[in-house]
Amino acid sequence: MVALRGAAPPGVSVAAVVKGNAYGCGLDEAVNSIEDQADCFQVDDVEELERLRRLTRKRALVFGYVERDRLADAIQLGCEPAIFDSGHADEVGSAARKSGTEVTVHLKVDALLGRLGTLPAELHALVEALVRWPELKPASAYAHFGNIEDTTDLSHAQEQAHAFDVAWKQLRQTFPALGRHMSATSGLMADMCTPAPDDLVRLGIGLYGLYPSAALAKTKGNLVLRPVLAWKTLLAQVKTLPARHPVGYGLTYITSRPMRVGIVPQGYSDGYDRGLSNVGEVLVGSRRCPVLGRIAMNMFAVDLSEVPEAKREDEVVLLGTQGPETISPEELAAKLGTINYEVIARISPQIHREIV
Repeated sequence: MVALRGAAPPGVSVAAVVKGNAYGCGLDEAVNSIEDQADCFQVDDVEELERLRRLTRKRALVFGYVERDRLADAIQLGCEPAIFDSGHADEVGSAARKSGTEVTVHLKVDALLGRLGTLPAELHALVEALVRWPELKPASAYAHFGNIEDTTDLSHAQEQAHAFDVAWKQLRQTFPALGRHMSATSGLMADMCTPAPDDLVRLGIGLYGLYPSAALAKTKGNLVLRPVLAWKTLLAQVKTLPARHPVGYGLTYITSRPMRVGIVPQGYSDGYDRGLSNVGEVLVGSRRCPVLGRIAMNMFAVDLSEVPEAKREDEVVLLGTQGPETISPEELAAKLGTINYEVIARISPQIHREIV
């Protein structure tokens, strides 16, 4: 948080994005750790808002979808919801009026992204709807960059920034005090929040010590981000299988010799992806141990040939560092054909989190 806040332009507020169970790291643990450093928090839905409100009374931005029948609940919990079109403005305005509450809102502009948000050509309808509901108090307009992480070509990002700037100036004709924000971690690292007068940056993946992409890790390595999350478990069993013995469902691995194996009590229901079958590695005794056979729902096997001293309940590292070895979210993402965000966000909320 300190490094990223230091990289932001002076006077820019920081929203700590803790949606998706704080990117898999644990919402409770994240909020308790950084509440005094964050200016506000961002979550996705009313269920996350309910959890957040048990931890803090700081500003809560809800930028995902809230169902109509939960709008009153969200308002009573004191959030700042996104408004993404004129019909949605009417729904939030009606809920605010029934609650007898003024609601601070953020206006989502679809600036060349194609997700939630009002297209610039339809802003007039959004403005007309907002004017109908004086209970709604627009604080900011905002947008998301769509192609800024895995590329050094920022031409699309610049087009987006221009489209958003035009839309924001149009909205300011009706709401002169309207603020703005467009950058998340990647926008901050790509210096896209510097030219525009943004008043907020939404810190997500960087908050958890990970770079949004390999390209940004190279250009912004001076930030020296360190992953906050390690995923550890214990060996449930250690045994020697004879030669020509199958390992796991589907018989996708057959031992070619007597082999010392360990059974790891984690699986795809815990977020350890089935795609790591026969290609993943874990750390035991500070050495890399290959995954054998298919990942099952709650367990899988590993080759302990290089760790003859391993025994039941020795530590197993699925993500993190043990001795000189490290298994990173980026390593697993490369094997799975995905991104580090998904690797950590899919870790089951049911797994115990501990702040060290």
